[in-house]
Amino acid sequence: MNLYQNKSILILGGTGTIGKKLLSVLIEYQPKVIRIFSRDEYKQFELQQEMANFDNIRYLIGDIRDEKRLLMAMENIDYVFHLAAMKHVSACEYNPFEAVQTNITGTQNVIQTALRAGVEKVIFTSTDKAISPTNVYGATKLTAERLMSAAENQKGSKRTIFSSVRFGNVMGSRGSVIPLFKQQILDKQMLTVTDLNMIRYMMTPTQAVELILQANQLAKGGEVFVLKMPIVKLNDLVQVMIDLVTKKYHIKEEIKIREIGIRPGEKRYEELMTEDEAKVATELEHMYMLYPSLHAKPLSFKPAMIKVTQPFEQPTIEQETLRTWLKEEKLI
Repeated sequence: MNLYQNKSILILGGTGTIGKKLLSVLIEYQPKVIRIFSRDEYKQFELQQEMANFDNIRYLIGDIRDEKRLLMAMENIDYVFHLAAMKHVSACEYNPFEAVQTNITGTQNVIQTALRAGVEKVIFTSTDKAISPTNVYGATKLTAERLMSAAENQKGSKRTIFSSVRFGNVMGSRGSVIPLFKQQILDKQMLTVTDLNMIRYMMTPTQAVELILQANQLAKGGEVFVLKMPIVKLNDLVQVMIDLVTKKYHIKEEIKIREIGIRPGEKRYEELMTEDEAKVATELEHMYMLYPSLHAKPLSFKPAMIKVTQPFEQPTIEQETLRTWLKEEKLI
């Protein structure tokens, strides 16, 4: 079923890693138009060059903090993918109110403008850091999740459907450890690592986009879709990165590893959902589905009563699988 043929689509934060991957997938469904909305004019210029063969992509400079600009961007739009955010933990810790204005106020702006524009569906991308948050980034994303679910109960007769997708780290995204590790190996022959025993939920951009689109198809209103994500041990990722980068760039020197300790706001491990959420989650093949507490459950609703296991109690991805993913996604 092609939901997107001849449809008008808006990708907020469309020049980021997931936004660009989402664009490359959606464009194949022959939409009427895809609007790329972001603050970064240089990234937009680069994307324009990359996608020059397509005449149904529009590039809009703007900020989700600007409600009027958002409303203009949403004119005649069917589907909105809300990927825009302040994402870096340390930047959010040092500039907390900036994170509030983008991740919380910006998300409320998205909700209000989508209702006024009569958008069909809005899907918001959240994070595993929203579970029992210990940092500003996670707290703002949790609040944004709640805003999206609450919008379902406050929209009155409006037809717009709001839902969220919660996932972990996306391999190769800007500012993440994979491009950082690669550059450190090339520049200094040394890696700085917070904690080699740290574990993270991690997925490729391809996996993330596939599940975002699946969630958008399933969304009926107010749900949070929690993607089943593979777990990566940081030490395994470090070893694979060293192996792949040194072989590709013919580096003979030994690569040293220096642990620098966990930064403010970081956890040793993240979680997919809380124990209370797990008690009422519906389990699907590739994700769990959480209904908002105020939203009426479907008649067929049967809680999965999932037992929450901590990431350190679950198997991690093998190094060979990591190696394959990095090569397939061309991240080295």
